[in-house]
Amino acid sequence: MSQDDSHTTVPTESDAAGGALPALRHSRLLQYLQDRGQATVAELVTLLDVSRDTVRRDLDLLERRGLLVRTHGGAVTKDRLVRVDTTMGLRMDEHVEAKRRIGHAASDLIRDDETLILNGGSTICFFAAALGGRRSLTIVTNNLRLPAVVPEGSIQSIHILGGSYWPNYQVTIGAIGFAAVAGIHADTAVIGCSGVSASGISMTKLDEAAHTAGMIGVASRTIVVADQSKFGITAFANIAPLDDIQCLVTDAEPPPELAAALERAGVQVIVCGE
Repeated sequence: MSQDDSHTTVPTESDAAGGALPALRHSRLLQYLQDRGQATVAELVTLLDVSRDTVRRDLDLLERRGLLVRTHGGAVTKDRLVRVDTTMGLRMDEHVEAKRRIGHAASDLIRDDETLILNGGSTICFFAAALGGRRSLTIVTNNLRLPAVVPEGSIQSIHILGGSYWPNYQVTIGAIGFAAVAGIHADTAVIGCSGVSASGISMTKLDEAAHTAGMIGVASRTIVVADQSKFGITAFANIAPLDDIQCLVTDAEPPPELAAALERAGVQVIVCGE
């Protein structure tokens, strides 16, 4: 029997090297996760002074006990994973200052006369509201909040993609919108998402992820806007690998494993501090 299966308090050789009994180690791990909302395997190896295999076994055990949720390369708190999939109104009220800074920083990357393709999400709304310094923009979107928040003087035209209306997210999704995306070209796709991990960017809804992947496919460059609460999360539906992204605009330095993956993929990371 392994130490995890038996719940024994007798340390293994690797545990003894870290000087922590399993119960104490699990307590420290959960406290760290609660404080940060997320943790990577690499961070926990350093924190607990044990092997990567020991950390992975601990995470698997604690997930079986219902105390956390495993992600690619780490874990998140259960309440955090729930918050990934919430209504648009609630998301607009979360991490407001971070999203505002991200929106302003991303707007600085946009040139006059560009055609932008934008998906749904609260951070995209903050980005759109920050476009006041731009002129003659053409916007294509399925985000029904955008026409009300984009500064009027910045816009040449706004094109709303058709499809089924999802009231909780205030977007349109479906075959009509996806077909329209395939027939256009955009200079820049600005994309919000539910998770950013070493495996790529992701969302909780399969149809929306496919729709967003189509947006990335018709754009010359892709800018992802995501605050640090999205780091390390692999949501249900993959949108695109990191290789398909040119720039990530965020409010904090990504954790080491994610930072290394972004660097390997050639993604420019722009951190907008307070």
